[in-house]
Amino acid sequence: MNFLLQWLVSGLAIIITAYLLPGVRVTGFFAALVTALILGLINAFIRPVLILLTLPLNILTLGLFTLVINALLIMLAAAIVPGFTVQGFWWALLFGLVLAVINYVLGAIAF
Repeated sequence: MNFLLQWLVSGLAIIITAYLLPGVRVTGFFAALVTALILGLINAFIRPVLILLTLPLNILTLGLFTLVINALLIMLAAAIVPGFTVQGFWWALLFGLVLAVINYVLGAIAF
């Protein structure tokens, strides 16, 4: 039940973030739920491998390269999910930052 509530909160956070940013578009709540699921799967399986492979560069940039990896993974999710579009790298970077803040706030309210 906790997983379902977290999934719904993430979908709502994606809808709110897409509403705030003009460079990101989500066609509906179902597309936001699919985006939340795909982002969760990407972050669970692909992100750890990329973090490990880019560890020297990540150490050199004091962890800021993680933001680049996050933006690229958001762009990958936009390529996979049909109702979710991101206009470019900078919008994906900003989407990741704003989504983290909104997801934190909604999670604090819901849990």
